[in-house]
Amino acid sequence: MPKTDPIIDRNFIDVDHGRMHAATCGTGFPVLLLHQTPRSWDEYRDVLPLIGRHRRAIAIDTPGFGDSKPLPGVPTIEDWAAAALELLSALAVERFAVVGHHTGAAIAVEIAARAPDRVAAAVLSACPFVDAARRERHANQRVIDDVTERTDGSHLAELWNRRRPFYPENDTELLRRFMADALRSGPMAVEGHRVVNRYRMEDRLGLIACPTLVLVPENDPNARSGDAVAAAIRASVMRSIPGAQVPFPDQMPAIFAEQVDDFLRDHGC
Repeated sequence: MPKTDPIIDRNFIDVDHGRMHAATCGTGFPVLLLHQTPRSWDEYRDVLPLIGRHRRAIAIDTPGFGDSKPLPGVPTIEDWAAAALELLSALAVERFAVVGHHTGAAIAVEIAARAPDRVAAAVLSACPFVDAARRERHANQRVIDDVTERTDGSHLAELWNRRRPFYPENDTELLRRFMADALRSGPMAVEGHRVVNRYRMEDRLGLIACPTLVLVPENDPNARSGDAVAAAIRASVMRSIPGAQVPFPDQMPAIFAEQVDDFLRDHGC
């Protein structure tokens, strides 16, 4: 009989600011998976069982998204990284690999920079390069998910259509999954982008000491800073993924998982 994939377990973990949600799958070396804004662990729903074949995959909801309680006040990338590290400690995970996509990649940068003794390897997918020029450029710019709520519901169509060019043509399932997460996150659907654009990433990339894979989805216009990210990290390699778009992990779960698996295996994780 063919071997079946491991099942996904979903749990709530108590941390200082409240409860956080994590979906876990498999056993072995731990791999933390961090989603983009305004998604949730669901971005990795199809990736989890694939990575879980060989490792312990842990996909969390960033505070304020999915089923994780928001942090008090205005969050920062540093706050989200600290919350993720606290969750892993609560799960008795000390050493691990970290994987992030878009916003999740920014959080992964901070985790690798602040906890080099705990992070064995990092995979940064569609990682932004946030420096002073980007912070100034985006300071007053409208973000993609910024739509005004209207009683006739027309804002839902506006949000759908603002996102549609960045998704595979005629693939309504991926857009539906996006919409479910975006509506659930409320104001964080917009604020999450602003959190990224306030981050002083240029001060942190050079502190990453672990082997790092920079993934560049070729059809994602937001992933064009891969060269700058890779150049700033000493132990990094960069790979471009043909056909991959903004929803890379759930658009191409097998390819995404294969890239992660191969890189971690090559570095003893």
